[in-house]
Amino acid sequence: MSRTTERALRLLGLLQARPVWTGTELAGRLGVTPRSIRRDVERLRELGYPVRATQGAGGGYQLGSGTALPPLLLDDEEAVAVAVSLRLAAGGTVAGAIEAAVRTMAKLDAVMPSRLRGEVRALQDSIATLTAPTALVDGDLLLTLARACRDTVRVGFGYTSHDGTASQRRAEPYRLVVVGSRWYLFAYDLDREDFRTFRLDRVAVLVASTLRFRPRPHADPASYVQRSVVSSPYRHVARVRVGAPYDVVARLVGPRAGQVEADGGGSVVTAGADDLGLLALHLARIGVEAGGEVEVLEPPELAAAMRALGETLLRAAGRSAQ
Repeated sequence: MSRTTERALRLLGLLQARPVWTGTELAGRLGVTPRSIRRDVERLRELGYPVRATQGAGGGYQLGSGTALPPLLLDDEEAVAVAVSLRLAAGGTVAGAIEAAVRTMAKLDAVMPSRLRGEVRALQDSIATLTAPTALVDGDLLLTLARACRDTVRVGFGYTSHDGTASQRRAEPYRLVVVGSRWYLFAYDLDREDFRTFRLDRVAVLVASTLRFRPRPHADPASYVQRSVVSSPYRHVARVRVGAPYDVVARLVGPRAGQVEADGGGSVVTAGADDLGLLALHLARIGVEAGGEVEVLEPPELAAAMRALGETLLRAAGRSAQ
Protein backbone atom coordinates (compact mmCIF):
# COMPACT_ATOMS: atom_id res chain seq x y z
CA MET A 1 0.00 0.00 0.00
CA SER A 2 1.45 3.40 -0.99
CA ARG A 3 1.90 6.15 1.58
CA THR A 4 -0.66 8.27 -0.27
CA THR A 5 -3.29 5.50 -0.12
CA GLU A 6 -2.51 4.82 3.54
CA ARG A 7 -2.91 8.51 4.35
CA ALA A 8 -6.23 8.66 2.48
CA LEU A 9 -7.52 5.73 4.54
CA ARG A 10 -6.39 7.39 7.76
CA LEU A 11 -8.18 10.56 6.63
CA LEU A 12 -11.33 8.53 6.00
CA GLY A 13 -11.09 7.07 9.51
CA LEU A 14 -10.88 10.56 11.01
CA LEU A 15 -13.86 11.79 8.99
CA GLN A 16 -15.93 8.82 10.21
CA ALA A 17 -14.94 9.46 13.83
CA ARG A 18 -16.12 13.10 14.11
CA PRO A 19 -18.80 15.20 12.35
CA VAL A 20 -16.60 18.13 11.27
CA TRP A 21 -12.85 18.71 10.94
CA THR A 22 -11.05 21.82 9.82
CA GLY A 23 -8.32 21.46 7.22
CA THR A 24 -5.74 22.63 9.76
CA GLU A 25 -6.84 19.98 12.29
CA LEU A 26 -6.64 17.20 9.72
CA ALA A 27 -3.26 18.38 8.49
CA GLY A 28 -1.96 18.40 12.05
CA ARG A 29 -3.28 14.89 12.76
CA LEU A 30 -1.77 13.44 9.57
CA GLY A 31 1.44 15.49 9.58
CA VAL A 32 0.92 17.00 6.13
CA THR A 33 0.01 20.36 4.61
CA PRO A 34 -3.59 21.59 4.07
CA ARG A 35 -2.91 21.28 0.33
CA SER A 36 -2.23 17.54 0.76
CA ILE A 37 -5.51 17.24 2.68
CA ARG A 38 -7.37 18.83 -0.24
CA ARG A 39 -5.79 16.32 -2.66
CA ASP A 40 -6.66 13.38 -0.38
CA VAL A 41 -10.24 14.63 -0.10
CA GLU A 42 -10.49 14.62 -3.90
CA ARG A 43 -9.21 11.02 -3.96
CA LEU A 44 -11.92 9.97 -1.50
CA ARG A 45 -14.57 11.71 -3.59
CA GLU A 46 -13.41 9.81 -6.68
CA LEU A 47 -13.88 6.57 -4.72
CA GLY A 48 -17.48 7.53 -3.95
CA TYR A 49 -17.15 9.08 -0.49
CA PRO A 50 -19.28 12.27 -0.31
CA VAL A 51 -16.84 14.55 1.54
CA ARG A 52 -18.32 18.04 1.89
CA ALA A 53 -16.36 21.24 2.50
CA THR A 54 -17.93 24.38 4.02
CA GLN A 55 -16.39 27.79 4.58
CA GLY A 56 -16.59 30.22 7.49
CA ALA A 57 -16.94 29.83 11.24
CA GLY A 58 -17.87 26.29 12.20
CA GLY A 59 -17.00 25.08 8.69
CA GLY A 60 -14.64 22.36 7.60
CA TYR A 61 -14.66 18.88 6.08
CA GLN A 62 -17.62 16.59 6.73
CA LEU A 63 -18.45 13.06 5.55
CA GLY A 64 -22.04 13.10 4.30
CA SER A 65 -24.47 10.58 2.81
CA GLY A 66 -24.49 9.97 -0.94
CA THR A 67 -26.57 8.17 -3.55
CA ALA A 68 -24.62 4.91 -3.18
CA LEU A 69 -22.96 3.20 -0.22
CA PRO A 70 -19.15 3.38 -0.47
CA PRO A 71 -16.88 0.90 1.34
CA LEU A 72 -16.82 1.37 5.11
CA LEU A 73 -13.62 1.58 7.11
CA LEU A 74 -13.90 -0.35 10.39
CA ASP A 75 -11.39 -0.71 13.19
CA ASP A 76 -11.01 -4.05 15.02
CA GLU A 77 -13.61 -3.34 17.71
CA GLU A 78 -16.16 -2.09 15.14
CA ALA A 79 -15.61 -5.13 12.88
CA VAL A 80 -16.15 -7.53 15.80
CA ALA A 81 -19.30 -5.66 16.88
CA VAL A 82 -20.75 -5.76 13.36
CA ALA A 83 -19.94 -9.45 12.91
CA VAL A 84 -21.56 -10.46 16.21
CA SER A 85 -24.64 -8.33 15.46
CA LEU A 86 -25.00 -9.95 12.04
CA ARG A 87 -24.81 -13.43 13.56
CA LEU A 88 -27.57 -12.51 15.98
CA ALA A 89 -29.66 -11.03 13.16
CA ALA A 90 -29.23 -14.22 11.17
CA GLY A 91 -30.98 -16.11 13.96
CA GLY A 92 -33.88 -13.67 14.09
CA THR A 93 -37.29 -13.61 12.48
CA VAL A 94 -37.39 -10.25 10.65
CA ALA A 95 -38.53 -10.96 7.08
CA GLY A 96 -35.92 -9.95 4.51
CA ALA A 97 -33.26 -9.03 7.06
CA ILE A 98 -32.17 -12.60 7.82
CA GLU A 99 -30.81 -13.54 4.38
CA ALA A 100 -29.26 -10.09 4.00
CA ALA A 101 -27.46 -10.62 7.32
CA VAL A 102 -25.94 -13.88 6.11
CA ARG A 103 -24.80 -12.34 2.80
CA THR A 104 -23.15 -9.51 4.73
CA MET A 105 -21.61 -11.97 7.18
CA ALA A 106 -19.98 -13.80 4.25
CA LYS A 107 -18.55 -10.58 2.83
CA LEU A 108 -17.17 -9.45 6.18
CA ASP A 109 -15.78 -12.86 7.03
CA ALA A 110 -13.90 -13.00 3.72
CA VAL A 111 -11.77 -9.96 4.63
CA MET A 112 -11.67 -10.24 8.43
CA PRO A 113 -8.24 -10.96 9.92
CA SER A 114 -7.96 -14.41 11.49
CA ARG A 115 -7.11 -12.88 14.88
CA LEU A 116 -10.61 -11.38 15.02
CA ARG A 117 -12.55 -14.49 13.96
CA GLY A 118 -11.83 -16.24 17.27
CA GLU A 119 -13.02 -13.19 19.20
CA VAL A 120 -16.24 -13.05 17.19
CA ARG A 121 -16.89 -16.75 17.81
CA ALA A 122 -16.20 -16.42 21.53
CA LEU A 123 -18.57 -13.48 21.88
CA GLN A 124 -21.25 -15.27 19.88
CA ASP A 125 -20.95 -18.38 22.06
CA SER A 126 -21.27 -16.30 25.21
CA ILE A 127 -24.60 -14.77 24.16
CA ALA A 128 -26.11 -17.65 22.20
CA THR A 129 -28.53 -18.42 25.02
CA LEU A 130 -30.09 -14.96 24.67
CA THR A 131 -31.64 -15.90 21.32
CA ALA A 132 -34.21 -18.64 20.94
CA PRO A 133 -35.22 -19.34 17.34
CA THR A 134 -37.24 -22.49 16.70
CA ALA A 135 -34.23 -24.34 15.32
CA LEU A 136 -30.68 -23.21 16.15
CA VAL A 137 -28.21 -23.12 13.24
CA ASP A 138 -24.49 -22.66 13.76
CA GLY A 139 -23.19 -19.36 12.41
CA ASP A 140 -20.07 -20.97 10.90
CA LEU A 141 -22.24 -23.44 9.02
CA LEU A 142 -24.28 -20.57 7.57
CA LEU A 143 -21.11 -18.76 6.52
CA THR A 144 -19.63 -21.85 4.88
CA LEU A 145 -22.80 -22.52 2.90
CA ALA A 146 -23.22 -18.86 1.93
CA ARG A 147 -19.68 -18.84 0.53
CA ALA A 148 -20.24 -22.19 -1.23
CA CYS A 149 -23.40 -20.84 -2.89
CA ARG A 150 -21.55 -17.70 -3.93
CA ASP A 151 -18.47 -19.55 -5.24
CA THR A 152 -20.48 -22.46 -6.80
CA VAL A 153 -18.42 -25.19 -5.10
CA ARG A 154 -19.67 -28.61 -4.07
CA VAL A 155 -20.28 -29.49 -0.41
CA GLY A 156 -20.52 -32.69 1.61
CA PHE A 157 -22.36 -33.16 4.90
CA GLY A 158 -24.15 -35.55 7.19
CA TYR A 159 -27.94 -35.25 7.19
CA THR A 160 -30.72 -36.59 9.41
CA SER A 161 -34.14 -36.78 7.74
CA HIS A 162 -37.48 -36.08 9.45
CA ASP A 163 -37.90 -39.79 10.26
CA GLY A 164 -34.46 -39.99 11.93
CA THR A 165 -32.60 -41.67 9.05
CA ALA A 166 -28.95 -40.55 8.88
CA SER A 167 -27.07 -40.34 5.59
CA GLN A 168 -24.10 -38.68 3.90
CA ARG A 169 -24.90 -36.20 1.14
CA ARG A 170 -22.91 -34.62 -1.70
CA ALA A 171 -24.56 -31.57 -3.19
CA GLU A 172 -24.27 -28.49 -5.35
CA PRO A 173 -25.59 -25.62 -3.19
CA TYR A 174 -27.67 -22.91 -4.89
CA ARG A 175 -29.47 -20.85 -2.28
CA LEU A 176 -30.15 -20.47 1.43
CA VAL A 177 -33.84 -19.87 2.15
CA VAL A 178 -35.61 -18.88 5.36
CA VAL A 179 -39.13 -20.21 5.94
CA GLY A 180 -40.66 -18.99 9.18
CA SER A 181 -37.79 -19.23 11.67
CA ARG A 182 -36.02 -22.17 9.99
CA TRP A 183 -33.13 -22.19 7.53
CA TYR A 184 -33.14 -24.44 4.44
CA LEU A 185 -30.63 -25.20 1.70
CA PHE A 186 -31.81 -25.53 -1.89
CA ALA A 187 -29.29 -27.78 -3.61
CA TYR A 188 -28.78 -30.44 -6.27
CA ASP A 189 -28.25 -33.84 -4.64
CA LEU A 190 -25.51 -35.52 -6.67
CA ASP A 191 -26.31 -39.07 -5.52
CA ARG A 192 -30.07 -38.78 -6.06
CA GLU A 193 -29.62 -36.74 -9.24
CA ASP A 194 -32.32 -34.24 -8.38
CA PHE A 195 -32.89 -30.98 -6.51
CA ARG A 196 -33.58 -31.30 -2.80
CA THR A 197 -34.37 -29.19 0.26
CA PHE A 198 -32.29 -29.64 3.43
CA ARG A 199 -33.11 -28.25 6.88
CA LEU A 200 -29.92 -26.73 8.22
CA ASP A 201 -30.53 -27.73 11.85
CA ARG A 202 -30.33 -31.34 10.59
CA VAL A 203 -27.00 -30.81 8.82
CA ALA A 204 -23.76 -31.94 10.51
CA VAL A 205 -20.04 -31.98 9.67
CA LEU A 206 -20.30 -29.73 6.65
CA VAL A 207 -17.25 -29.60 4.35
CA ALA A 208 -16.94 -27.28 1.36
CA SER A 209 -14.74 -28.64 -1.44
CA THR A 210 -12.76 -26.77 -4.07
CA LEU A 211 -14.65 -28.45 -6.93
CA ARG A 212 -16.57 -25.84 -8.93
CA PHE A 213 -19.85 -26.70 -10.63
CA ARG A 214 -21.80 -25.15 -13.47
CA PRO A 215 -25.29 -24.14 -12.27
CA ARG A 216 -28.09 -26.28 -13.70
CA PRO A 217 -31.49 -24.94 -14.83
CA HIS A 218 -33.72 -24.91 -11.77
CA ALA A 219 -36.98 -23.65 -10.31
CA ASP A 220 -37.23 -20.57 -8.13
CA PRO A 221 -35.47 -21.66 -4.90
CA ALA A 222 -37.88 -19.89 -2.51
CA SER A 223 -40.99 -21.37 -4.16
CA TYR A 224 -39.41 -24.83 -4.37
CA VAL A 225 -38.42 -24.81 -0.69
CA GLN A 226 -41.85 -23.65 0.42
CA ARG A 227 -43.56 -26.39 -1.60
CA SER A 228 -41.23 -28.95 -0.04
CA VAL A 229 -41.84 -27.67 3.48
CA VAL A 230 -45.60 -27.61 2.97
CA SER A 231 -46.05 -31.00 1.31
CA SER A 232 -43.12 -33.43 1.28
CA PRO A 233 -42.97 -34.40 4.99
CA TYR A 234 -46.68 -35.26 5.20
CA ARG A 235 -48.87 -38.26 4.46
CA HIS A 236 -51.70 -36.15 3.02
CA VAL A 237 -51.35 -33.11 0.73
CA ALA A 238 -54.48 -31.13 -0.11
CA ARG A 239 -55.44 -28.32 -2.48
CA VAL A 240 -58.55 -26.25 -1.88
CA ARG A 241 -60.01 -23.14 -3.47
CA VAL A 242 -61.02 -20.40 -1.02
CA GLY A 243 -63.48 -17.74 -2.18
CA ALA A 244 -61.50 -14.83 -0.74
CA PRO A 245 -58.80 -12.50 -2.14
CA TYR A 246 -55.18 -13.65 -2.11
CA ASP A 247 -53.94 -10.99 0.31
CA VAL A 248 -56.64 -11.92 2.84
CA VAL A 249 -55.91 -15.65 2.67
CA ALA A 250 -52.11 -15.20 2.62
CA ARG A 251 -52.27 -13.36 5.95
CA LEU A 252 -54.00 -16.37 7.50
CA VAL A 253 -51.58 -19.01 6.18
CA GLY A 254 -48.05 -19.01 7.56
CA PRO A 255 -45.17 -19.89 5.19
CA ARG A 256 -44.73 -23.31 6.83
CA ALA A 257 -48.49 -23.99 7.16
CA GLY A 258 -49.33 -23.80 3.48
CA GLN A 259 -48.77 -22.20 0.10
CA VAL A 260 -51.22 -19.68 -1.33
CA GLU A 261 -51.70 -18.83 -5.01
CA ALA A 262 -54.02 -16.25 -6.53
CA ASP A 263 -56.88 -17.77 -8.54
CA GLY A 264 -58.99 -15.07 -10.20
CA GLY A 265 -60.82 -13.32 -7.37
CA GLY A 266 -60.11 -16.22 -5.02
CA SER A 267 -57.15 -18.23 -3.79
CA VAL A 268 -55.83 -21.78 -3.97
CA VAL A 269 -54.25 -23.15 -0.79
CA THR A 270 -51.91 -26.15 -0.70
CA ALA A 271 -51.26 -27.70 2.70
CA GLY A 272 -50.15 -31.01 4.17
CA ALA A 273 -50.70 -33.05 7.34
CA ASP A 274 -50.44 -36.61 8.58
CA ASP A 275 -54.02 -36.53 9.95
CA LEU A 276 -56.76 -35.86 7.39
CA GLY A 277 -59.20 -34.69 10.06
CA LEU A 278 -56.78 -32.07 11.37
CA LEU A 279 -56.08 -30.96 7.80
CA ALA A 280 -59.83 -30.52 7.20
CA LEU A 281 -60.12 -28.45 10.38
CA HIS A 282 -57.13 -26.28 9.40
CA LEU A 283 -58.49 -25.53 5.92
CA ALA A 284 -62.03 -24.96 7.17
CA ARG A 285 -60.73 -22.43 9.69
CA ILE A 286 -59.00 -20.53 6.89
CA GLY A 287 -62.25 -20.34 4.97
CA VAL A 288 -64.20 -19.13 8.00
CA GLU A 289 -61.66 -16.44 8.95
CA ALA A 290 -61.25 -15.31 5.34
CA GLY A 291 -65.01 -15.11 4.86
CA GLY A 292 -65.08 -17.33 1.77
CA GLU A 293 -66.39 -20.75 0.80
CA VAL A 294 -63.96 -23.66 0.62
CA GLU A 295 -63.99 -26.01 -2.39
CA VAL A 296 -61.92 -29.20 -2.22
CA LEU A 297 -59.80 -29.76 -5.32
CA GLU A 298 -57.84 -32.79 -4.08
CA PRO A 299 -57.73 -35.40 -2.67
CA PRO A 300 -61.31 -36.76 -2.72
CA GLU A 301 -60.85 -38.12 0.81
CA LEU A 302 -60.60 -34.56 2.10
CA ALA A 303 -64.16 -33.82 1.00
CA ALA A 304 -65.37 -36.75 3.12
CA ALA A 305 -63.33 -35.47 6.06
CA MET A 306 -64.88 -32.02 5.60
CA ARG A 307 -68.39 -33.51 5.64
CA ALA A 308 -67.60 -35.49 8.80
CA LEU A 309 -66.25 -32.32 10.43
CA GLY A 310 -69.40 -30.40 9.48
CA GLU A 311 -71.66 -33.09 10.86
CA THR A 312 -69.70 -33.15 14.11
CA LEU A 313 -70.02 -29.37 14.47
CA LEU A 314 -73.76 -29.47 13.72
CA ARG A 315 -74.32 -32.15 16.36
CA ALA A 316 -72.33 -30.11 18.86
CA ALA A 317 -74.34 -26.98 18.00
CA GLY A 318 -77.60 -28.93 18.39
CA ARG A 319 -76.64 -30.20 21.82
CA SER A 320 -75.63 -26.69 22.90
CA ALA A 321 -79.00 -25.28 21.78
CA GLN A 322 -80.97 -27.79 23.92
